[in-house]
Amino acid sequence: MDKRISTQTKEELVRVLGRRYHDSSKMAKTLILNELVAVSGYHRKHAIRLLGSERDNGNMQTIPCAVYHGRWIYDEAVKEALIVAWEAADRICSKRLKAVLPDLVNAMERHGHLNLDSEVRK
Repeated sequence: MDKRISTQTKEELVRVLGRRYHDSSKMAKTLILNELVAVSGYHRKHAIRLLGSERDNGNMQTIPCAVYHGRWIYDEAVKEALIVAWEAADRICSKRLKAVLPDLVNAMERHGHLNLDSEVRK
């Protein structure tokens, strides 16, 4: 006996389980996911993506998440100073740039390559 199910059946299963999945608790989501993986043969990560999206006329659309709208706290002067320092540091990664930035700014000001206001320096 062939254990595979048709593509149309899989899509219908995802559509039906997807509705339940969105409204379920974490434990229930785990059970629904296990059920889908066992029946469809999908890889677990693929099944999570399918259940976490909505299909509209065959096109998959992701469900919008809560979007964080943070404030921009840096003005153009700060951005420009940061770009100059980043270029002087040979475009190092942000983690390393953050660590070296205080010494780099002091050295660049001392040698006349950078002239910052106290507010921009902060």
